[in-house]
Amino acid sequence: MARHLITSALPYINGIKHLGNMVGSMLPADVYSRYLRQRGHDVLYICATDEHGTPAELAAKEQGLPVDEFCAQAHDAQKAVYDGFALAFDYFGRSSSPENREITQHFARRLNENGFIEERAIRQVYSPVDGRFLPDRYVEGTCPHCGYDKARGDQCENCTRVLDPTDLINPRSAISGSTDLEIRETKHLFLLQSKLENEVREWVAKHDKDWPQLASSIAHKWLTEGLHDRAITRDLDWGVPVPADTWPELAAEGKVFYVWFDAPIEYIGATKEWSDQDPSTRDWKSWWYDVDTDVRYTEFMAKDNVPFHTVMFPATELGVREPWKKVDYVKAFNWLTYYGGKFSTSQKRGVFTDQALDILPADYWRYFLIANAPESDDSSFTWEHFTATVNKDLADTLGNFVNRVLSFSRKRFGDDVPAGGEPGEAEAKLGEQIAELLAEYEAQMEALQFRKAAAALRALWSAGNSYLEEKAPWLEIKTNKDGAALTLRTAMNLIHLYSVVSEPFIPATAKTMREAFALTEDTATWVTADEARALTAVPAGTPFTVPPVLFAKLTDEDLETYKERFGGTDA
Repeated sequence: MARHLITSALPYINGIKHLGNMVGSMLPADVYSRYLRQRGHDVLYICATDEHGTPAELAAKEQGLPVDEFCAQAHDAQKAVYDGFALAFDYFGRSSSPENREITQHFARRLNENGFIEERAIRQVYSPVDGRFLPDRYVEGTCPHCGYDKARGDQCENCTRVLDPTDLINPRSAISGSTDLEIRETKHLFLLQSKLENEVREWVAKHDKDWPQLASSIAHKWLTEGLHDRAITRDLDWGVPVPADTWPELAAEGKVFYVWFDAPIEYIGATKEWSDQDPSTRDWKSWWYDVDTDVRYTEFMAKDNVPFHTVMFPATELGVREPWKKVDYVKAFNWLTYYGGKFSTSQKRGVFTDQALDILPADYWRYFLIANAPESDDSSFTWEHFTATVNKDLADTLGNFVNRVLSFSRKRFGDDVPAGGEPGEAEAKLGEQIAELLAEYEAQMEALQFRKAAAALRALWSAGNSYLEEKAPWLEIKTNKDGAALTLRTAMNLIHLYSVVSEPFIPATAKTMREAFALTEDTATWVTADEARALTAVPAGTPFTVPPVLFAKLTDEDLETYKERFGGTDA
């Protein structure tokens, strides 16, 4: 089987993420990873918190904590939420790790040796009161375009215009609030992307037929506009320091690498963190170094991260002139909005991941988000849509099927799977249908088409309900007890099949369904087409239990409560 390296865009350290962040990277990566593992592939799923940059320092300042302590606490808080969503990372690291520092500095030295880094003098905002140069996000003021008075020096959150600190009206320090600012000259390192543009263009062109249109079009847009040399250092107290053995003057000034230089390298750094925990059995380089034909590397991200992963980081890897693994497939997502508007922490708009878990178990959210993933276009979260999906797909189609089959069988035949007669025409027809639907499900998962995969999974669940309605064992038992027993035994085998193939989407529920049957040897990781046709994994005489209700139906009262709590429906 193939080896699959999977990464999802690193969640930034300052704050718990909203549902859009979850469905735009980590959750689909987890669903895909789980599926591949079940199919027998060797999978390594890596992620980490992105901990450097000005927002981390500012968030730490707001909480009155040293930045390293803030990041450690925030990492643990985020990891707890991801555990709650049952994200099965092989390792969830930190970009502030010693491993990432080591590899980032190695990349910088190699780029410098190969002539792709240049030291340049630039003019930058300096605050005498703070005694330091201010990176762009450390300068606040009024946006010259829309008049928003809390715009930062890199971008206005209100009108989204890209800014330079010198564009701001009445600029002030985000640290002290001082308006006594000066423009002084300082030196920074620049990555000479312009010298690598042709190589990047050729590399991207090789993937035109493979990548989804969203990823490919964004990459080509940036290349069409031309790659510009990019500053890769900042004046911050927190970050990967510039190595003193290569740039002693800049190191003495406390320069650190820009977060977007070291963050993608953390995919490698986190793999080394994973490997360093058990170096006798784990080899991080076997996944990243000189492995182009051995490992298939898939990245998951929202569309705003695409340029960094399809253009900028590949330029870095190419410039190092070493055989580091580059991405094979970029699965990019559009935005998930909240009633058509942006999620916003400050305006209390939308649902954040910790809040979601306070309301309902993870499987409700996992299924809804993947079934409505913003793949071809932006999609909008509404409580009406969420409630309807939960009630129709999860509570009625799957949950009700499981409950009525097991409850009715226990009531009429006891606590063991009934024997009944031999399968007939209806069972043969069902087996062929299940095999076909399973093949469709597998094809969509292999193609990373998550909404279509969810539709195929839903069709598998619906097939069980159609079979049950056709056979009507509650009527059949009155005239043909063996026939009713056969129907229920077949339906129970469907429940077991659902428990196996639904695991990537709803792992906790899948486990509950599977554990309903006391099978002595139940080691199946997937279901073959022949097994789907036969539906004999759970033989007659197997003890079973009736689990609690798998999914509670949401009421109109629930809907109104959610809308009142989370608001923002007037977008």
